[in-house]
Amino acid sequence: MDTLKFPCIYLKNGRAVAGFYDGVVSGDEEDGKDGEDPVAKAEALGSATDTQGLMIFDFSDEEEDHDASLREIAKISRATQLNIIAAGNVRTASDVKDYLSAGCSKVILNMVKDSNREIFREVSRRFGRQRIGAYVPDYNEYLMIKDDIEACAGVLLADRDEDDDEKIIEETKIPVLIHDDQNGVCLEYHYRESDFQAEFGWKDFKLNSDGLIPCVVQDYKTDKVLMVAYMNEESFSRTLQTGRMTYWSRSRKELWMKGLTSGHFQYVKELRLDCDNDTLLAKVAQVGAACHTGHYSCFYRTIMKKEDEAVRPTHVLMNTYDDIREKILNDNKDEENVPAAVRVKDTLEKLGTDETRLLCSVAGNQKGGAVEGIADLIMDCMNLMAEKNLTWEDVAEEISDRG
Repeated sequence: MDTLKFPCIYLKNGRAVAGFYDGVVSGDEEDGKDGEDPVAKAEALGSATDTQGLMIFDFSDEEEDHDASLREIAKISRATQLNIIAAGNVRTASDVKDYLSAGCSKVILNMVKDSNREIFREVSRRFGRQRIGAYVPDYNEYLMIKDDIEACAGVLLADRDEDDDEKIIEETKIPVLIHDDQNGVCLEYHYRESDFQAEFGWKDFKLNSDGLIPCVVQDYKTDKVLMVAYMNEESFSRTLQTGRMTYWSRSRKELWMKGLTSGHFQYVKELRLDCDNDTLLAKVAQVGAACHTGHYSCFYRTIMKKEDEAVRPTHVLMNTYDDIREKILNDNKDEENVPAAVRVKDTLEKLGTDETRLLCSVAGNQKGGAVEGIADLIMDCMNLMAEKNLTWEDVAEEISDRG
């Protein structure tokens, strides 16, 4: 059986406590405040080569603590791009949405709770079964609600018990995570192959004279081309197994997992094969910069450019945002540059000023002033988005949810 692992983080009072027991046990308000920084812990856990995802147990009780947990989860999502699964503080469908909006790929509902059973089918329909999981403590509990789980869940979470483990894994048709609280991990069974099934195999590819296939790498959100590298059969298999882009270094003659030394991992979102079967296209979630020079993309130098006759709004917004984000990445490397907190404060002050100017222009029916004012506000917002590592896709998704 496949026993790869999801490491666990146990969140309490906005900190990562030592273990499951420390999260479950309630105490005074100081409990958990001496724990680790969750983001730093997630980044350390994410550096392991066999880590495909991260399980986060949220033990917050009060609304303020829950909001703090959501903020930490959002930071972890932006910092690591790990496949995050959340379990714990789910009471309503809105709680599920909050976890998904924070960057979780799946949310686990505790099926022992009557309130969770009541909303289980609703959230599965609303958000999609692949984004919803079910927790059961043992095999008997699973059998009682087996039909609902098999129809509505994309993953099953259960507690570690050698007898029950085997029964559940053999019985269910969906991926299983077995929580081993003693070691702070969830053991994966049939999970990874469900996420990384390939319709084409290595035998289907047309290779170059060195037995390699080139791979063009794109940012999955912006479609910006990041780099080009080569794969052999082993690196292709490792990419499918780990969910992280792994290449063959032609100069060093060895496997090369992108980010293993720099931390700038590339998480696979999609792999495509061209019409001639001789080139791969990988759409990835890029952590940090793709280029060894520190630029976000290896293709940062322009040889020539023919301007479009018509201005395409989406391209202008996306390209301007990319330029802002790359400038911030470079600024953050310069110790003498303005700190991020100061940049954000200055932008917020400018946003307030620009908002007032826009209101005055609109009140005075000044079309030119209104256009300039709107442009200023959008630029201010893009600066804030880039500082907080938010994208136009994040904003568009929120607008879509309001529709």
